[in-house]
Order: sequence, then structure tokens, then C-alpha cells
Amino acid sequence: MKITLYESVGTAIIISCKSGVIYSNQTGGTACLQPEYEGVLIPIANTIGIPDLNLVSPENELENYFTGHPWFGVGATRGLSEDDARAIEAILKEYALDDQISVDRSMLRQSHEAWIHINIVEVEGRSLFNGFGPYPRKGVLTWQNSD
Repeated sequence: MKITLYESVGTAIIISCKSGVIYSNQTGGTACLQPEYEGVLIPIANTIGIPDLNLVSPENELENYFTGHPWFGVGATRGLSEDDARAIEAILKEYALDDQISVDRSMLRQSHEAWIHINIVEVEGRSLFNGFGPYPRKGVLTWQNSD
């Protein structure tokens, strides 16, 4: 079973687990990669702003980052740098997600625009997800490709 996320809007994480469901998204900017990952999908930190009805989501800042300096829309397909990881985590912090999600430094070379390998931890009393231990749990942060 495979679900493509090409038309989904906003940020989501795929938590690694044996679910029998493979998720794929178009990623990597203009490279239009189509990576796959097994797990469960959880949309995170997406809402609609009132009164203008615009999407309020980390997706906006992440897209701006990957279409601006240093990547200019090419998708970071050769992997991310430590500076990229810090910039992504700063965006997550703006949405109070930094205590639950961090960029997986061991997977920087496999990460690129709209497909960031992450580590997930459970925060007692306010976690977006519970019962997926042992923690830290692997996952992927994904959003709509900027091509």
C-alpha cells in the first residue's frame, strides 16, 4: 500500500513503524525526487489564519528557506549541512515543536528539501503522539515540494 502526498498542504511527519503503508512525496525542489518511507502520517502545526484564511504552518518558512539563500529552489539533493539543520530547528522552535522533533544529524546526507529525517521524542503531558516508543523514534518531516 502506498500513499502519495503530492497534493497535501502543510507540514506532516511520518513516524517510522511497521504499518504496511508506504508514504511518498515529490521532494527535492526542481529535481522532483520521490522518496518513500513506511510508517504513520501525522499532520503537525497547520492552521488557517483569521481573517485572511491563509495557511499558517512551518511549511511557509521551510519553503522560503529552501527557495532562498543558500538553496534557491534546487532542492538540496546532495544533502543538508549543519547550518541547514539549525535553520530547520529554528523554524520548528517558532511552532513549539523543537522539544519533540529534531533533525537527525546522522541522516543529513539523505535529507533534502521537503524530506528531512528527524528524531522524535515524547513529551509527557503535551506530546503530539504517544506510545510510539522506544524513543527517540525515527521519522521524516515533509511538506509540499517548492518546484
